[in-house]
Amino acid sequence: MTYRHLSGIGMTSQRTRARMIERLRERGVRSEMVLSAMAAVPRHVFVEEALASRAYEDTALPLGMGQTISQPYIVGRMIEVLLSGRAGLGKTLEIGAGCGYQAAVLAQLTNEVYAVERIGPLLEKAKANMRKLQQFNVRLKHGDGQLGLPEAAPFDTIIVAAAASRVPPALPHQLAEGGRLILPVGTGEQYLLLIERTPQGFTESRLDGVRFVPLLSGTE
Repeated sequence: MTYRHLSGIGMTSQRTRARMIERLRERGVRSEMVLSAMAAVPRHVFVEEALASRAYEDTALPLGMGQTISQPYIVGRMIEVLLSGRAGLGKTLEIGAGCGYQAAVLAQLTNEVYAVERIGPLLEKAKANMRKLQQFNVRLKHGDGQLGLPEAAPFDTIIVAAAASRVPPALPHQLAEGGRLILPVGTGEQYLLLIERTPQGFTESRLDGVRFVPLLSGTE
């Protein structure tokens, strides 16, 4: 896999991004594919200008409208789980595109990314960010993420960036055989849940405790 380092990179950004990658490695993200993909994406492009100096901290940051850009460690951890033991992500669906950061990371690992966002102004921000970085292999759609994207299914990989009170029924059924879905689940206590589709049906694995904004229905 060849990683295309995206535009918008200054020397300061390169140094702080390198430190972010080292912190992720120290925290346990081991996949060099994932780390290289995250190193290729300038996170400061995706945050508000006033927060640009904090873009490479290992923390979630506010986007407005009650949403956040995910903590880098969580992005790396979720993608690493999805990649484990597989050659690649394949056709990928992201639920909760937000500002587009995670979609841009995913796009370093597969040529086919679909991303759904329910909040119209955030979707426009994500589109602008993708244009700025000339990231053309991400298809962005305004829609209710709990419904998935049936017109483009099946997917080899589905990743959800907001916490559902329960697994949205539509999502596992949009997986291809051998596909994987990872999502945060829970209202008070949240955890990552990995769902895999096998010839015999679905298997579930409960993973780390996490904290995400809630996955809501409908569009705005």
